[in-house]
Amino acid sequence: MIRSSGKHYFYVGLILAMSSSLFIGGSFILKKKGLLRLARKGSMRAGQGGHAYLKEWLWWAGLLSMGAGEVANFAAYAFAPATLVTPLGALSVLVSAILSSYFLNEKLNLHGKIGCLLSITGSTVMVIHAPQEEEVETLNEISHKLGDPGFVVFVTLIVIVSLILIFVVGPRHGQSNVLVYITICSVIGALSVSCVKGLGIAIKELFAGKPMLKHPLAWILLLSLVVCVSTQINYLNRALDIFNTSIVTPIYYVFFTTSVLTCSAILFKEWQNMAADDIIGTFSGFLTIIVGIFLLHAFKDVNFTLANLPVSLHKNDRGTNGSLPAPYEHFNHDEEIATHVGDLQSMEGMSSRRNGNLTA
Repeated sequence: MIRSSGKHYFYVGLILAMSSSLFIGGSFILKKKGLLRLARKGSMRAGQGGHAYLKEWLWWAGLLSMGAGEVANFAAYAFAPATLVTPLGALSVLVSAILSSYFLNEKLNLHGKIGCLLSITGSTVMVIHAPQEEEVETLNEISHKLGDPGFVVFVTLIVIVSLILIFVVGPRHGQSNVLVYITICSVIGALSVSCVKGLGIAIKELFAGKPMLKHPLAWILLLSLVVCVSTQINYLNRALDIFNTSIVTPIYYVFFTTSVLTCSAILFKEWQNMAADDIIGTFSGFLTIIVGIFLLHAFKDVNFTLANLPVSLHKNDRGTNGSLPAPYEHFNHDEEIATHVGDLQSMEGMSSRRNGNLTA
C-alpha cells in the first residue's frame, strides 16, 4: 500500500495532521475560557462589539494554539496525501467536544459519546487504508500536473458552478437553503487545498536552497490561495450566521472532504494503484466519520443518557432478589394495577352476562 521510500514522509504528515487537530481543538476551549472569564468580570462581550478579550491571556493562548494547528495542518499536506489529511480534520471537533465536557462543564450526551467513538474508529480505518499519492517533489512536476486536461476540466467546472451559485442561486435561495453557501465553500475549498499542496512543495524546495521566490507558479499559487480562502471564509460565515451550527458543521465537513478527495484523486492519481480492500476501507472509514460527526452535532442539545433507554432493554437488570431498579419500580407497579383493573372488568362482564341469561 505505502512504498518504503515514502513511509517516512507519510508518518511525518500523519503526526502533523493529528497534532493540528489537537492544537485547533484545544484552541476553542482556551478562547471560550478567556471569554467566560471576561463575562464574569462584567466586561463588554465580543458578541456585543467589545474587544476586552485582547487583554485576556487565555484568549491569546487560544489564538496561538489555533495558529500552531493551522501551520501543522499546512505542513501536513506537504508530506501526506490530502485524502488522509483532510478527513483527519474531524479529530479537532472531537477534541473540542471532549475537552469542553471537562473544562467548560458542557454535557456530552450518549449520542455525542457514540459519535466520538465512531469518528475515532473511522479515522483509524482511513489511516490503515490511506492511499499513496504519486510522488511530486518539485514545482515543475506540480506545474505539469496542474496542466493535465482532466484537472483543467475539473477546475473549469468548479469555477462555473461557483459563479452560478454566487451570482444567480445565492441571492435567491441562499437565505433559505443551507446547501447553497456550503457548496460554494466546499468546491472552492478543494482548490485551496491544491494550492496549499503546491506551496508546501515550494517551501520544501526553498529550504533545500532552490530559488523558489523567482518561480512564477509559487506566486500564482499564493494569490490563488488568498482568493480561495477569502471566499471560503466569507460564505462559511454567512452560512453560520443564518443557519444552526449543528446543521452547518456536519454538512460542510461532508461536502468539503468529498470535494478534496475528488480533486486529489484527479490531480495526484491517488487511487490508481490501490487494492480493492484499501478502496473499500477508505470509503468505509470516511462514511463512519460522517456518521460520528452527525451524531455529535445533530443531537448535542438532546439530554439522552443510558438511563433514558426503553424499559424493555433493562428487563435483565434485575437484582439478585428479583426486584427491578428504583427508576422502573413505579412503572412495574402501574402495570400490575392496570392488569388487576382489567381482570375486574372482565369478571364484571361475565357476571352481567350470567345475570342476563338467568333473567331471560
